[in-house]
Amino acid sequence: MHRLHWTVPRKQVKLATMKLKSVGIEEIRYPVKIRQKIGGRQNTVATIALRVNMPSSQRETCVSVFTSILNKYQEDLSVTIFPDLLREVKEELQAASAHLEMTFPYFIEKQAPVTGTRSLMEYRCRFTGGADNDLTLSVWVPVTTLCPCSKEISEFGAHNQRAEVNLNVRYHRFIWVEDLITLVEQTASSEVFALLKRPDEKFVTEKAYENPMFVEDVVRRVAERAMAHPDIAWFSAGVESFESIHKHSAYAYLDSDGIR
Repeated sequence: MHRLHWTVPRKQVKLATMKLKSVGIEEIRYPVKIRQKIGGRQNTVATIALRVNMPSSQRETCVSVFTSILNKYQEDLSVTIFPDLLREVKEELQAASAHLEMTFPYFIEKQAPVTGTRSLMEYRCRFTGGADNDLTLSVWVPVTTLCPCSKEISEFGAHNQRAEVNLNVRYHRFIWVEDLITLVEQTASSEVFALLKRPDEKFVTEKAYENPMFVEDVVRRVAERAMAHPDIAWFSAGVESFESIHKHSAYAYLDSDGIR
C-alpha cells in the first residue's frame, strides 16, 4: 500500500516583520497609594495590566520601560494621573496607543446600623483607561437581596442571599470611589457589613424583609441613580445574586447605551 503525502504550501513570513496587535505586562502586583475622599492616601496592592500598540520597527523589550514608569508614579497612582503616565509610555516606546488596567482592594470604615460598631469593609475596584482620557472607574459592591416571590408565598420567612453589583462608569468630572459604592448600596434590600452585633443583625434582616427585590429591581435602581448623577457620562451595571436555595446564580445587566 502506498501512502499519499500532501504538501501544503506555506507563506514565508519573517517573524521580525509581523505586526503585533499589542504587547505589555499582565498580572503584575504593585504597591500603590490611592487618594481617599476623607483626605490622605490609602496603601493597597494593585494588580496591573499595561499594554501598548508598538510599531514593528520597535523591537526592544518594553518591560523595563513599564516598570520604571510605574515606579515614578507609585506615590499617587490615581485616575487623574493615568493620562500623564500613558502619554509617557507612548512617547518612550513610540507606540500608537497605550492602555492600563489597575484592579485593587479598597477599604472603607463602616458603622453598624444600631450599635455603631466600626469595621473595615473591603471593595474591589478598577481603573481602566488609555492615553486619550477614555477612563472607566469600576466597583464591585456586595449587597443583600431578598426574594419577593419567597416572601409572597411563605407564611413566615423568605429566602435572602448575598449579591454583588458591578458598576462601571465614565464621567464628565472626577467621581470618588466612595460615592459610587454609596450609590450602589442604596439600591438593594440591605447593604452588607464586615461586623455586626445581635441588634445590628436584627436590623439588617428586618430591613431586607421589608425591602424585597429581584436582581432586575436592583440593576434598574442602580441605572436610575447613575442616570440622575450629573457627573456620569456613561455606565454599565450587572448584578449577580448567589442564590441561597438554588445551585445557580441569578443575573441582570443594563447599560446606558440601551437607555438613552
